[in-house]
Amino acid sequence: MGSIVGEILPLAVGIAISPVPIIAAILMLLSPKAKGTSVGFLVGWLVGIITAIVIFTLLSSVLPQADDGPSTVASVIKIVLGALLLLMAVKQWRSRPAKGETATLPKWMTAIDSMTPAKGLVLGFLLSAVNPKNLLMAASAGLVIGGAAVSLGETIAAIAIFTVIAGSTVLVPVIAYQAASATMAAPLGRLREWLVDNNATIMAVLLLIIGVSVIGKGIGSL
Repeated sequence: MGSIVGEILPLAVGIAISPVPIIAAILMLLSPKAKGTSVGFLVGWLVGIITAIVIFTLLSSVLPQADDGPSTVASVIKIVLGALLLLMAVKQWRSRPAKGETATLPKWMTAIDSMTPAKGLVLGFLLSAVNPKNLLMAASAGLVIGGAAVSLGETIAAIAIFTVIAGSTVLVPVIAYQAASATMAAPLGRLREWLVDNNATIMAVLLLIIGVSVIGKGIGSL
């Protein structure tokens, strides 16, 4: 169990510190319908993470297993997933704003002020379960969990740990805002500005580190 958690931890952190969903959550917390919309977004975010990791865990569990460790198929898939993460890292790095330019938010974020809790839920689900970067990291984690010779209880525990860590950076500010909305507004505003300015750089470095790690694990298990 410990080795599984060790392998999926960086992947869960990779999803957790992805700036876009954090920025979306902050914008919701600063919107007129903050409490309802942010809770809807949080629910959708967590459900999306659970859906992705469960699907990939089930898919990876049917891959052929070698007697002495992961199969060649699983190792090759890890290498491919790692390579895709590296390609996305390059894309993110190249999308950084030039010196003196101001980073811009995706157009859909301008509609957050008027979102309902139901729309927030759908948005949270899409950002966690359909976002390509998150899918690649969830697939890599599912490959680890599904390919491990552990009990159902340990599999569920690993999925729960992955979900809590991956969802923590949306979970914590939403819960904190519900408890102390007046004192959270200013810090959230400053955090939002910093994340907008550094979004591409953060994701590029993150994807590079995780991509190299996944490729290394795939090569090491061949």
